[in-house]
Amino acid sequence: MTEDEPRQQLVDAMRTLDARGLNRGTSGNISVRFGTGMFVTPSGVTPDRLTPELMVFVDGDGTVAQGSARPSSEWRMHMGLYQRRADANAIVHCHARYSTILACAHREIPPLHYMVAVSGAANVPVAPYATFGSEELAAGVAETLDGRYACLMANHGLIALAPALPLAMAIAEEIEEQAAVYCGTLSLGGPVLLEEAEMERIIGAFRQYGQKDAED
Repeated sequence: MTEDEPRQQLVDAMRTLDARGLNRGTSGNISVRFGTGMFVTPSGVTPDRLTPELMVFVDGDGTVAQGSARPSSEWRMHMGLYQRRADANAIVHCHARYSTILACAHREIPPLHYMVAVSGAANVPVAPYATFGSEELAAGVAETLDGRYACLMANHGLIALAPALPLAMAIAEEIEEQAAVYCGTLSLGGPVLLEEAEMERIIGAFRQYGQKDAED
């Protein structure tokens, strides 16, 4: 794969988040693993102004090539996750409305619906608050995501990771849907939750869900 492909993928993905109402303005960031580091979206650029040339390559040691755009302020969070999670090749962070509402209330998404299991677990927890772009935030998110594909970030937003960018995008969108459903049930007295054993069955079933690679 040449670097042109991940650069264009990031542009397309950021515009998709904006078009689907999962992100607004210059908030949020996306990255893909590449070589010894990653490509990540630049800091402070709205989706309509993004170009492949603005995507920033950050090496594994944090080095950014001279003359590159400034990487997203959250680049440490992305890099820390890649270094910790061999199964992660793409990361999506956004400020989707209902996920952010719950994040600001420090309220996790419980097992109210079987699709919560797309997160890799029976619930979607909330990572502790820390200032955006800080090493403390990166560490807290990495710890909360241990063994999971998604979590909320206290007073901040949503983050999802996956082996490929389309899947990371799909997980982020589904978690936002579950956040919206949960917020809706709270106006009716709260959800009736699925039992732990049922969620374990669903998580197991999801491992076999969908189309396998052609060679399988």
